[in-house]
Amino acid sequence: MENKKTCIVIGASHAGVNFAFSLRREGWAGDIILYDSDPMLPYHRPPLSKAYLTSDDGIEKNLLKSAESYDKEGITLNLGVSVRTIDPSQKNIILGDGSKQKYDKLVIATGARPIMPPIAGLANCNNVFPLRTAADVTEIRNTLERSNKKRVVVIGGGYIGLETAASLKKLGASVTVLEREERILSRVTAPEMSTFFQKLHADNGVEVLTSKNVVRIEWNSEEKEVICDDGTSYPADMIIVGVGILVNKELAVSAGLTIENGIKVDATAKTSDDDIYAIGDCTFHYNPHYKRYIRLESVQNAVDQAKVAAAAICGKEAKYDTIPWFWSDQYDLKLQMVGLSEGYDKVLVRNESNDNKSFSVWYFKEGSLLAVDAVNNAKAYVYGTKFIKSGERIDPLKLIDLGLEFKPANLLAE
Repeated sequence: MENKKTCIVIGASHAGVNFAFSLRREGWAGDIILYDSDPMLPYHRPPLSKAYLTSDDGIEKNLLKSAESYDKEGITLNLGVSVRTIDPSQKNIILGDGSKQKYDKLVIATGARPIMPPIAGLANCNNVFPLRTAADVTEIRNTLERSNKKRVVVIGGGYIGLETAASLKKLGASVTVLEREERILSRVTAPEMSTFFQKLHADNGVEVLTSKNVVRIEWNSEEKEVICDDGTSYPADMIIVGVGILVNKELAVSAGLTIENGIKVDATAKTSDDDIYAIGDCTFHYNPHYKRYIRLESVQNAVDQAKVAAAAICGKEAKYDTIPWFWSDQYDLKLQMVGLSEGYDKVLVRNESNDNKSFSVWYFKEGSLLAVDAVNNAKAYVYGTKFIKSGERIDPLKLIDLGLEFKPANLLAE
């Protein structure tokens, strides 16, 4: 690569940072410049709702890379800097102050932002927080410390809402989770998992209520009431909003890129512009295993796409072909998920002996394994990953037979 070439990365979270370091490893000798509106050194996001929220550690304990690492690799960080627009005809980005920066290759890693729903009274209410950045977590911790009654209402019963609820309970808060759907995690998991997690939170003193559509917030300086459309209301000193995200696609739109449930990219993470790539939560990409386009909100996807894009920009053969995986920590429980369960027509639950906190849920479609949710069961997660990748068929009766030794060879269909 010519030393004069410049690669700009917009977004310095998992995708952007991993891309920058991968690009240098792949042999890019020119400039690498990262821009991010967050003024803090790039940090790990998953601990925000878990370990970072419940500890007294500063964000320096959760950095993706040390400040020295960027200097060592010749990667320029521009933090607390916004990008206003992209001009692909001139191969420029225009910054918030109006200045311009030329690029030869551009990578969009802008991620997503939390949805703040149009609930009456929410926008002007104090002590209302999403949980997306380190600054959000710091504000949540400080607000909880100042609160006398420590009553928290979490709007949204997805993984972020439930993880935050568990962490706040550990900090001594009284927590109520309000979920609009008939069950928590309804969009991402089977009813068996929803029931398990609802009971888990109840056993730990967190009230999780479903079919609760929040319609307005009534508040004054002393008191807040979260009111649902069935007339029920819940007092709160603090409100956490975890109802989903919106893709940060505005810069891609300004560049005239193809948008479809995110920034559409090919197998190398390249957009409809040959000199612009996109990676991470903001992308809509093809997964060859599931034979469809998907958009994933996961660190794994961000890191994998970053590596693929870096190799492709440096002229190497690289294509995205990864089985998605995720995790969630709540209380003393670790949930590991592999695959995508959407479209399943059969669910099998394997309980490990009498341990009701170690089990796995296996999702099938037309006999093929789609996904596995493993609760405190790393072995099921590993085996599930193996079967999804290989496409080998599992005998359902063998899977749930606790008399058989739990190993891949014993689970295969004959």
